[in-house]
Amino acid sequence: MARFHKHLNITLGIISWFLCFAISLSSALQVGFYTKSCPNAENIVRQVVQQQYKADRTVPAALLRMHFHDCFVRGCDASILIDSTSDNQAEKDAGANGSVRGYELIDKIKAALERACPQKVSCADIITLATRDAVYIAGGPNYNVPTGRRDGLISRASEVNLPGPRFTVLQAQQSFSARGLSLNDMVVLLGAGHTIGVAHCNFFKDRLSNFQGTGTPDRTMDKALVKKFSGLCGSNPNVNPSTFLDQNTSFVFDNEYYNQIRKNRGILQIDQELALDSLSAKLVSNLAANNNNFRQSFVKAIVKMGNIQQGNAGEIRENCRRINY
Repeated sequence: MARFHKHLNITLGIISWFLCFAISLSSALQVGFYTKSCPNAENIVRQVVQQQYKADRTVPAALLRMHFHDCFVRGCDASILIDSTSDNQAEKDAGANGSVRGYELIDKIKAALERACPQKVSCADIITLATRDAVYIAGGPNYNVPTGRRDGLISRASEVNLPGPRFTVLQAQQSFSARGLSLNDMVVLLGAGHTIGVAHCNFFKDRLSNFQGTGTPDRTMDKALVKKFSGLCGSNPNVNPSTFLDQNTSFVFDNEYYNQIRKNRGILQIDQELALDSLSAKLVSNLAANNNNFRQSFVKAIVKMGNIQQGNAGEIRENCRRINY
C-alpha cells in the first residue's frame, strides 16, 4: 500500500508539473509580442494580405481553413506549412489537407518579414495574424491577436485527424472537445469557416442522389439545391467542381450561413445537422438572429483556438516550408 501511495504521489506530481508547464507556456503569448523585436511586423502582414486580396477574394476562406487545420493537429505551430521530404510525408500532404491553399501567400509574408527583421517572427504567428487581417477585409471583426508562438519541428501526415464533412454533431463535438473547445466554439468556428468557404462536389455528392445508401437524395436538403447541384456536380467522377457553402453572401464574413442552414440550405451534411440536432439547434438559432453576437463569439473562439498547445518549444523558421538546419 505504501508503495502504491508513493507511485500515486509521483504520478500526481508529474501531472501537476505538466499542467503548470502547459499554463506557463500558454501565458507566453501576449498581444504586441513583437513591439520591440519587430515593431512593424503586424503592419507588414496586413499589407501583404491586402495586396493579395485585391487579386483573389477567396484569400480569407483559404487562411481560415489553413489556421483551423494547423491548430487541430499539433496546436498552432505552423506544422502544416512544412514540405514533405523523401523520408517523411508531412501534414500538408494528408488527404484531409488536399484542399488547403495559401502557402504561397505565407511565403510572401515571411519573405517581407525576413527583410525587415530576420528570424524574429514565427510562421505560426504569421498564419494567425494573416487570418485575422483577411477576416477583417471580408467584413469580419478586427481583434487583437496574442502572439509569441514558436514553429514546430515535427509534421506528419499520419497525425492528421480532423472532423469531417459527414460527421454527426456529436462526433464533431468530441473532436473539438479533445482540443479544449466547447460546443459553442465549434458552432461558431464551423460557421466562420463556412460563411465564406467552398466545398467540392465529392464532399456532398452523396446527398444529391444516394444519401447513406438509400438511393434517394437527403430529405433534409432543399429540393431546389438538390436540382442545382445535381447539374453542377454531374456524373463524371473525374470532374469535381466546387460551390460556396453560403449561397447568399458568399464573400462576406457574416452570420448568413446560419440563416441558410435553418432553411435546409446546408451544403455539407455537418452544416445541415448543426441546424437540426438538438445539441446545436438553439445555438444556430441565436447566431442566425444576431450578427453582432456571431462576431463577438467568433473573436472569443478564434483566439481560444489560437492558444491550443502553445509554448516556447520550437524555433523561428527562416523558411516556413522547412525546419532550420
